[in-house]
Amino acid sequence: MRRAIARRLSASKSTVPHWYLSVDAQLDALLDYRRQLNEFGRIKISVNDLLIKAIASALQAVPEANAVWNGDSIRRYSTVDISVAVSTPVGLVTPVVRGVEKLGMSALARTTKDLIERGRDGKLKQHEIEGGSFSISNLGMYGVRDFCAIINPPQSAILAVGAGEQRPVITAGGELGIATVMTMTLSSDHRVIDGSLAAEFMQVLKARLENPALLAL
Repeated sequence: MRRAIARRLSASKSTVPHWYLSVDAQLDALLDYRRQLNEFGRIKISVNDLLIKAIASALQAVPEANAVWNGDSIRRYSTVDISVAVSTPVGLVTPVVRGVEKLGMSALARTTKDLIERGRDGKLKQHEIEGGSFSISNLGMYGVRDFCAIINPPQSAILAVGAGEQRPVITAGGELGIATVMTMTLSSDHRVIDGSLAAEFMQVLKARLENPALLAL
């Protein structure tokens, strides 16, 4: 597995024109939304589940970013299939959550939990780690503030997610306050997702994280 990972990621860095864009998002509204969902639901929903849902919502709003480079053309996807980076004792696996835009939060949380657990146990089937149009790598649980992830070919983008931290912010009224802030860094293939498109996608994603009611749209 380590040889396969080294081969794929070396090819990615040497053949895919990576570039990076970072955005901070305030998570207090999202954390409150998660708390409310978990008060009434049987399946516990994680922040990562909400991030996956927000990414899917943003990709639907900016469909040009839900695409891959196809040799001499761009292939756009009509569904949102998101690969989730999972660390295992023998290396990294990326099970795919398919049709995220069609899943309710409980179904999404159940699906993601199952894929992650079977990924760590080495029980994923080949078709469960193939495909996908976008990846997420979350190292926030390790206290990592920000990082740049390597694109998983043939995908065009991966979102690197850092820890939510209490940071000083300037409120809408111009006063100093404290908020839970998370840094996200998008690594994208410039052949598919250029500067303006990446900025638009991250702007839409930030809006959904800071205003979780938009996830219902």
